[in-house]
Amino acid sequence: MLDLFRALTLLGALTLAACGSGSGNGNNGITEPVPDPLPEFDFTAVDERLQQFIDEDPDFDGISYILVDRDLGVIHRAEFGDHTPDLVTLLASGSKMPAASLLMALDSDESIDFDPREGIGSYLPFVGLYPDRTVEQLLSNTSGLPGLVAMLAAQDVFASHQCQFLPQGTLQACAESIYTSVVPGVVPAGTEYRYGGSQWQLAGAVAEVVSNSSWAQAWDAYIAEPCGLAVFEFGNMWSVLESWNGSPDSLQGRENPNIEGGAITNLADYASLLLMHLNDGACGDNQVMTAEAVAFMREDRGGEFGTPYGMGWFILEPEEGDGSQTPVYADPGLFGDTAWIDVERGIGGFVAIDRLVLPGSSVPVALVYSEIIDAVAAEVDRARADLVE
Repeated sequence: MLDLFRALTLLGALTLAACGSGSGNGNNGITEPVPDPLPEFDFTAVDERLQQFIDEDPDFDGISYILVDRDLGVIHRAEFGDHTPDLVTLLASGSKMPAASLLMALDSDESIDFDPREGIGSYLPFVGLYPDRTVEQLLSNTSGLPGLVAMLAAQDVFASHQCQFLPQGTLQACAESIYTSVVPGVVPAGTEYRYGGSQWQLAGAVAEVVSNSSWAQAWDAYIAEPCGLAVFEFGNMWSVLESWNGSPDSLQGRENPNIEGGAITNLADYASLLLMHLNDGACGDNQVMTAEAVAFMREDRGGEFGTPYGMGWFILEPEEGDGSQTPVYADPGLFGDTAWIDVERGIGGFVAIDRLVLPGSSVPVALVYSEIIDAVAAEVDRARADLVE
């Protein structure tokens, strides 16, 4: 588990280093009529680059991806190597955007008394140490609680927080242990950016309380059912990775899910979540989140501390001179899964990896940031321009 913690903490640095690789976005959520005729996309160059990656990197036997357009839905998908259309993958930190989406779906429900800007002491049923920390701070990694780096450096010191990586017990019991145990290094909220860790588990516990249900029940009611998800759910496999065989039946830890990194998905399910964010929180005719909640997740709260980050989204700022004016929003995972949305163009994508052995897992994320996002944007621009000519 030590090596997994170490690799997970590197994702923040990897993302920041690649922040200039995104393409432009930002049309204020206005959905244009579906064009007629439709653009003719040709993602052959992207397919060939991903096939080249599999051919040249011995650490990876397969890769697959899916692309979406705000108005057109799924516009492309492909599998390479040993990947199949029904592949189910462990998302690791790619669970953060979906997890934050559930909290904001709860905030969007006017029948629930919940405000992500309110101290969590207003919601949790036990007396603890962090009543003034808010869900907004927890999900933006700015709550001041220990992040993954601190937990890696002194795992014994943070023993009371280790339950977040174990499938046993319940989310409420784990949150109570985190909330009531004194640990070193806690700082005031809004003073540092600390990636991942205990703060996400506390946010999950708040979701259970305000929804009067388990995390799994809330996920199904607010996200999975209205968005028609077939596979997506949360578990906790970090201490039992060898038990994962690619089937949802092997998922453990559903009662104590790892909120920041315990989800599983297939390509189609994650594509539905990306379309929800591109369509102002709507899954088809179902308004899962308000448009204001969707935008709230993209507000930068980590940039002043050196890592542009919203709530579940890394913010990839455009490089000077590349023609982009606004950022791309991305959610990468430890094993290489990477999701992104380009709001200006109204497109998004998800790249899936199923190799759980380190090192090398950061390589697909770097590839997506440095080449794939821009290649997809360039092809979308070309196809749309051809309609005008």
